[in-house]
Amino acid sequence: MLSKRELISKDRKLVAMIMVIFFLILISQGTLSLAATDVSDVREAIVKVYTVSNSPDYYNPWSMQGPRASSGSGCIIENNLILTNAHVVSDQTFLQVRKYGDTQRYRAKVVAISHLTDLALLTVEEPEFFAGRPALSFGELPEAQQEVLVYGFPLGGDTLSITKGVISRIEHQPYVHSSSIFLAGQIDAAINPGNSGGPVLVNDKIVGVVMQGIPSAQNIGYMVPIPVISHFFTDLEDGTLDGYPSLGISVQDMENEGLRKYYQMESGMSGVLINQIVPGSPADGSLEVGDVVLFIEDYPIGNDGTVEFRPNERTHLNYVIQQKQIGEDLGLTILREGVKREIRVNLFRSLTKDRLVPMEQYETLPTYYIYGGLVFCPLTKDLLNIWGSQWFQVAPRELVYFLLNNIPEREDQQVVVLLKVLAADVNQGYQGMSNWVVDRVNGEKIWNMRDLVEKIENCQQSFVILEDQYNRKVVIDKAEALASHQEILEIYRIPADRSEDLIKEKI
Repeated sequence: MLSKRELISKDRKLVAMIMVIFFLILISQGTLSLAATDVSDVREAIVKVYTVSNSPDYYNPWSMQGPRASSGSGCIIENNLILTNAHVVSDQTFLQVRKYGDTQRYRAKVVAISHLTDLALLTVEEPEFFAGRPALSFGELPEAQQEVLVYGFPLGGDTLSITKGVISRIEHQPYVHSSSIFLAGQIDAAINPGNSGGPVLVNDKIVGVVMQGIPSAQNIGYMVPIPVISHFFTDLEDGTLDGYPSLGISVQDMENEGLRKYYQMESGMSGVLINQIVPGSPADGSLEVGDVVLFIEDYPIGNDGTVEFRPNERTHLNYVIQQKQIGEDLGLTILREGVKREIRVNLFRSLTKDRLVPMEQYETLPTYYIYGGLVFCPLTKDLLNIWGSQWFQVAPRELVYFLLNNIPEREDQQVVVLLKVLAADVNQGYQGMSNWVVDRVNGEKIWNMRDLVEKIENCQQSFVILEDQYNRKVVIDKAEALASHQEILEIYRIPADRSEDLIKEKI
């Protein structure tokens, strides 16, 4: 029988294979595009999405939270596809859609999903679902103060809701689903749970996809705008979703005149100062700490770290990098020790590789390892989320600390956490410990979970000694841990002492 992780892996490979075939056919026929089409009644293209999802329990990482039902919105686009939000269908186990004006629900499946930018494509295998239904086309990035219409199925009723609003501004904002920052459009139309995934229209054309609101504010919502949607479709042209590239630098603003003089910037120059470079990133080996970035491509960088993406409208400099696909080149003009230089780097790596603490993960199971009743796991944003939406204030300070400068020392580094202790004789005296960051095993630095497993299971001494950065110790009798190992798993009804991704490390 296949394990849970193997089943998920098998399903993901099958979906990926279907996706590749699907998109290659569309591209070869020249049918996958953002071209305009006529729509007689846009309401006919709106659908309600019904999702049953099952997410992992990160405090008990061998378990799932259990099924949860939710709903969202979407719209029909070309080639029998439905565009919606990733968070509407993430971790789904059962998916249905219903057309506007219809009572029947149809089984749907995910064709492609970008958790980074909260976008997903669905399809329905029954051809009658799309019969006679219009497909919405895509418009342009709207102007500030331009009027828009938001379509969807928010809570409070079961029929289609249409609300009117205006684009308040367009700039980089945090995407709640991925804790990542991308271009977003702020709209003042009423956005409520259930609206997610619905289209934002101007002249019956899609200019955005509703993704989130601000519960504490009235009529402030955000949409995924056309540039981000276009990047999603371009990324899929080869049948594989690669995501967004990263340059791999951390920068600071240079609004202070003294700072600019110190770095020999002439009058009229503007830019940002590189203060960190991510190991193994595209910038590693090409750029240096202390370089001043003056231009990215043809965009001059403001001293506040922004670029002008259209006349009199500015947003974060990542706008330029996020127009690129992974594998493309990026040109920069830098100032190094007072001398201008032209640099060209290849953006070969995903921005997800830049983070010491990974942001939210979906359609995957947590990594964990149990030894002597001690439960270990890597620090992730999903783990911090067990403390709720206010995790930054209430989660343990020693864990939150790592997100203040979320850059690894090396490429494969993880923060290894002793999550909790399953009480047993072997761990007497440690049973109140939790959320303890492990730095060393028997005096040797550990870099990730696999390193932890290897050092514990290859230990030739009579005791396994765990230490944190302050030299506090947890000492486990190796023989006693081995003797009680199976009993602990059986008492706590845990199917395995480690997650599937660590099985190959078992000795």
